[in-house]
Amino acid sequence: MPKPYPIGLFWFRRDLRAHDNAGLHQALSQCEQVHTVFVLDTDILDPLPRQDRRVDFIVQSLAQLDEALRALAGRAGAGLIVLHGPARHEVTALAQRLGAQAVFTNHDDEPAALQRDSEVRTALSRQGIALHTAKDHVIFERREVLTQTGSVYGVFTPYKNAWLKKITPFYLKGYPVERHASALAERPEGLREAPPSLEAIGFQPTNLNSLRLPVGLAGARTLLDDFRPRLEAYQRTRDFPALKGPSYLSTHLRFGTVSIRELAALAHQASHRDPADTGAATWLSELIWRDFYMQILANHPGVVTNSFKPEYDAIEWEQGPQAEAWFLAWCEGRTGYPLVDAAMAQLNQTGYMHNRLRMVVASFLVKDLGIDWRRGEAYFAQQLNDFDLAANNGGWQWASSSGCDAQPYFRIFNPVSQSEKFDAEGRFIRRYLPQLAGLQGAALHAPWLARPIDLQAAGLRLGADYPLPIVQHDEARQRTLARYAVVKKSS
Repeated sequence: MPKPYPIGLFWFRRDLRAHDNAGLHQALSQCEQVHTVFVLDTDILDPLPRQDRRVDFIVQSLAQLDEALRALAGRAGAGLIVLHGPARHEVTALAQRLGAQAVFTNHDDEPAALQRDSEVRTALSRQGIALHTAKDHVIFERREVLTQTGSVYGVFTPYKNAWLKKITPFYLKGYPVERHASALAERPEGLREAPPSLEAIGFQPTNLNSLRLPVGLAGARTLLDDFRPRLEAYQRTRDFPALKGPSYLSTHLRFGTVSIRELAALAHQASHRDPADTGAATWLSELIWRDFYMQILANHPGVVTNSFKPEYDAIEWEQGPQAEAWFLAWCEGRTGYPLVDAAMAQLNQTGYMHNRLRMVVASFLVKDLGIDWRRGEAYFAQQLNDFDLAANNGGWQWASSSGCDAQPYFRIFNPVSQSEKFDAEGRFIRRYLPQLAGLQGAALHAPWLARPIDLQAAGLRLGADYPLPIVQHDEARQRTLARYAVVKKSS
């Protein structure tokens, strides 16, 4: 039976892999010949600093994707077309140049992406070219998991229960791209160049390769293979930043160098095979949180700028010179609270922050310093290698109590007790704040309470080598309860 389209174009975006790719499988199944493209979208790239680890990650991953496509096709002339320009224009122009009857891609439910896709769809339609999209980035999306009344879940636990009730092997099964690889087309002359270097698109190298974040398809496989034997211990180790507890796959999930179906299948099968395997069940729950925040963004796009709970937008946040000084100190890791400062140093130096620490520093910014959660969210968006709008927004609104299923407004993390509980020996703090390495015991978690003799023995001068606390937690807590009183009154 002939396929519907003689020539198709598959547009890679946040799915940089040649295997188990829903949209690529759809394109190969429906077209006699399929070209593939990735656009280094200047609408996204132009506002970024000229050193950006995420751009570095993408460029290196594109080289591996190009190689994987050529190996899959079995022809050197096949491979990835990489363009540099506004994707909303480049995709349509390339489809016309190739004589494609259809363009295929995977969903992206971020508001800016939906606007871009709408423009591309309209432009393609004017040329008589179809645009087909597929679900690939999550297990369940948009309105696939609903309450009994047909509404979107706003609380995680019932959503998780419904997710687990709905899941079957069908949803976790990979797409057999390899079966249809013969449809991968030879690239036309003039479009066979290798993916460009960072310098060619106006960026500079970063420290990415010196970090423990291997890139691309090979990097994702390395990390997953490393995590498999640690999965059982995930529940016990995940909250301690000095331990090797997480999978470290979040950046690969963000850019699709690993399949969410493969990860969810691993966790789901392990948790069912051994109900006592709390590690697998806990990790699966984290993957479900990811789906949860994605469907919140898809159905409530207003959370990008406003609180999920509207009454929280009545809160009056700290402003003025003092607030600006506090915010800068938080960004630079100069708050005087070692766990907060070490976490911010980790973020600034590596583009990564441990999940427990993301909660701690977010709570500190919002509820100790009284600064609008949107400012912290924006700073994370600049710094995180794994920045994902849905998860970042969801996490910050959770910390500020303004989001869906958020912590109560009166729950305020104590940065000292969090430090004593989750970095008791101070291994993480000493790694990122070596000036505190000589402190022992409680003094490491609260240097301002250390005895002068202990500070002298550690060679530490508070206010010079390390700052005094910019706020006192107990006093800040009272200010926060007063600030949030407007929410209590409205409810």
